[in-house]
Amino acid sequence: MIIENPAVTAGVHCETTTLGVLTRHAGLDLSEPMLFGLGEGLGFVYWDARAMDVPFLGGRTRPMCVTRAVAGHLDLTLRVRETTSPRRAWQDVAAALDAGHPVGLQLDSYHLDYFTTKVHFGGHTVAMYGYDDTHAHLVDTAQQGGAVTTTLESLARARDERGPMTARNRSYTISAPGGRPELEAAVRAAVRANADAFLHPPIANLGHRGIATAARRITRWMDRATDPARDLPLAATLMERGGTGGALFRALYRDFLAEAAAALDDDVLRRAHRRYADIAPRWTEVAHHLATAGETGDAAHLTRASALLTDLAERERLAMETLADA
Repeated sequence: MIIENPAVTAGVHCETTTLGVLTRHAGLDLSEPMLFGLGEGLGFVYWDARAMDVPFLGGRTRPMCVTRAVAGHLDLTLRVRETTSPRRAWQDVAAALDAGHPVGLQLDSYHLDYFTTKVHFGGHTVAMYGYDDTHAHLVDTAQQGGAVTTTLESLARARDERGPMTARNRSYTISAPGGRPELEAAVRAAVRANADAFLHPPIANLGHRGIATAARRITRWMDRATDPARDLPLAATLMERGGTGGALFRALYRDFLAEAAAALDDDVLRRAHRRYADIAPRWTEVAHHLATAGETGDAAHLTRASALLTDLAERERLAMETLADA
């Protein structure tokens, strides 16, 4: 069963790429930046664990939070299914596809045949639009090939994997029973909610406080890294090309604000857009200094990254205070 002419628009970020396939099939044609912004997607986390080679700098909310927020703001019907049974998991997906509905899947990208870089990441999402006797037909990001296939066996392993950020064979569908929603109220509610979460994080490793935490600790990464020449450039690559759209999702959110400001003719959103247009390239500078520190062994680049992060914590706080008034 393969859905004819699926809305294959491969984006830069996995969850919004998947969401775009599902919402377009439901009759809503929204850009990837708009989906990201409506999903309250911008965030920050400084995640450190003893087993990690270096801490992780994350720039968005947790898996599925964007999808759930978009569904809430646009009054969409989101049906999510989880099970510990691989057999039942396949039945859930096949039933939706046989009824003509593409399905979102959360899985571990390590097992997917078309991924050339084999790293476990249990928060990856894809849209599935069909299957045959041996393969699943998927839509992934442009970086991963857009419309791709993987064997049914590899898909089952990816869905059933356990570990950080994984889900229990999670699948989901979206429908729009109320037709096209009113966009202005949804945008305003989304930016206010995103700003509130960013400005008032429950712990010091999140939001603008998390950026300040990263600024204080990043100067010690040369000693912390298991292999600085490998680990620091990898951290930089994840910030720029790990499905973030560049600048740790700040470029994606900048583009959302530009589109929202034009659609709503709103000066508050324009001011916030100008702030994020200035913020985004500074995150790319942070990634550059991380990579260069690892490649050269020169810890001075970590000091420069720290100074940029200190500045970014304040710039993002001010930008989100602007959005809190939207």
